[in-house]
Amino acid sequence: MNHQPFEHWLLDDQPLSLEEKRELTLHLRDCDHCKALAATGLAFNNTRLIAPAPGFTARFQERLEAQRIAQRRRNFWGVILFTLAGLGMLTLLVAPPLARIADTPTEWISLLIGLVIFVVSSAQALVEVGFVLLRVVPGFIPSFLWMIPVSATAGLVLLWVVSVWRLSRTAAHGV
Repeated sequence: MNHQPFEHWLLDDQPLSLEEKRELTLHLRDCDHCKALAATGLAFNNTRLIAPAPGFTARFQERLEAQRIAQRRRNFWGVILFTLAGLGMLTLLVAPPLARIADTPTEWISLLIGLVIFVVSSAQALVEVGFVLLRVVPGFIPSFLWMIPVSATAGLVLLWVVSVWRLSRTAAHGV
């Protein structure tokens, strides 16, 4: 049963037209869900609101400010810890080559050239390995097994599209 317009009418404080009132009354005769929602709304509207205890707002704002300060402090120390850990890792990676730089300029230049040659040859080797795998692996894997990741990806894309559609539809109706 479609409850959408009726739930909106019951939960919204806007006045209804005569036609909407008539439709809502007819729907409430048959729908227990909406009838319970209407009874709950009526109970909420008939309750008496009491004022908070004196000083509630000030206490709440003080506690909120204390929580903000604590959160800023945690964030600050987290950034400091993360930065120190990163600097420590960088030091572990850079310290051995830096120790050799102090030796002589020729060793420094040979170290730099060796490092460049290492990086370039490693990149070339990885590219070659990738090309070999791209040529060899498809021959070993049957075509129906390729359909598993393709189907999973298509299913995830469909799930994402439906989620975005439902979210946009919900946001457009204000529910």
